[in-house]
Amino acid sequence: MKLLNKSIIYLSVSLLLIISLSSIFFYFNLLKEIKSSVDEGLDNFKRQIIYKTERDTTLLTHSNFNNGFFSINEITHLQALQIHDTYADTVMFMRDKDDDEAESETVRMLTSAFEKDGKYYKLSIINSMVEEDDLVEQLLHGSLWLYGILMLFIILINNFVLQRLWKPFYLFLNQLKQFRIETKEKLPAVKTNTKEFIDLQNAVHILLQRSIESFEQQKQFIGNASHELQTPLAITINKLELLIEKNSLKPEQAESIYEIMNTVERLIRLNKSLLLLTKIENKQIFDNKQINFNKIVLQNINDFEEIADFKAVKISYTEGGNLAAEMDSSLANTIISNLLRNALFHNIPNGTVTVFVSENSITISNSGSEKALDAQKIFTRFYKSEQSQNGTGLGLSIVKAICDLYGFSITYYFENSLHHFKINFK
Repeated sequence: MKLLNKSIIYLSVSLLLIISLSSIFFYFNLLKEIKSSVDEGLDNFKRQIIYKTERDTTLLTHSNFNNGFFSINEITHLQALQIHDTYADTVMFMRDKDDDEAESETVRMLTSAFEKDGKYYKLSIINSMVEEDDLVEQLLHGSLWLYGILMLFIILINNFVLQRLWKPFYLFLNQLKQFRIETKEKLPAVKTNTKEFIDLQNAVHILLQRSIESFEQQKQFIGNASHELQTPLAITINKLELLIEKNSLKPEQAESIYEIMNTVERLIRLNKSLLLLTKIENKQIFDNKQINFNKIVLQNINDFEEIADFKAVKISYTEGGNLAAEMDSSLANTIISNLLRNALFHNIPNGTVTVFVSENSITISNSGSEKALDAQKIFTRFYKSEQSQNGTGLGLSIVKAICDLYGFSITYYFENSLHHFKINFK
């Protein structure tokens, strides 16, 4: 979720909580004020009714609410002492002029007591709360609508404001996503006077500058290593070959020199593989163009034909579609050659290697060990199976690094006594 959306959500939730609590407080405070106003009216009615009984004694006969909004009932002196002015909400069945039958209504009742000519009376006065309840309900609905409209405008305004506020950040982030160290392009910059964004830009520039310096140092080291290591190793091979050609060595001496030559050649292959792997991981190879893998596979099969005949391994090729991908041609050739070499050198006499090319994938299968390899380790550097310890252990690591570089996926599985390596290009 974007930071902008998360900020709006947090703000909306906070406002919802604040306004909800305020609405609840407003509702109960309003209800309290309405009841206080009604109670004042009831108290005023009480004084008027008591005053009127002085002139009209017939009011003392109103023992129920059928003839008005009050009732007067004679009580004992002890009962009168126990009655204090109390205000309470209650429900009574009442019939208005528009009602056919009596309906229950919420009323506010004042219960009091007074003395008249030595006699004591209980006075009950009611005031309908229907209109007041309707007023509270209307105010509540109005508050909810006001809250909804307020929230909508707050979200819209804040969304607009926050978008303008965070715009430099997202532009800067987009530049960072597109920035590539190896292209030596201009460092990402943010056009703003916001201090935090400027501090972020300065911190990122420091990190990028350090990364660029490290990248250049690694690139220089790889170039130096490629020249400084390969040259003396090649000279060593040439001198050993000249030494053997003199025919002045004893058989055991020639055999020892031959073993040294094999070791040096293995060192040369290992050095080349490590340098290639480092270049791939540092993304120093970007001569990309459209590659036809069908042609590359056929070319590599022809190149390995003599080795396959020598090892008595049959290579079969099946074409299920035309496979093309945009990548460096040398890396494309490295993928296929490493997988075919792996399939041949880890095979058995009279074994098989099958290559299947479809529109989206290449699958290379080979006979060999009767048990599956460790799928978790097979693509790690210097991993070697128990059957072969003569290779560099980097062939499959290089294939995996190239696939990761271009977003391809490579998988290994063991099925029908065959080892399968499948590359999905899409």
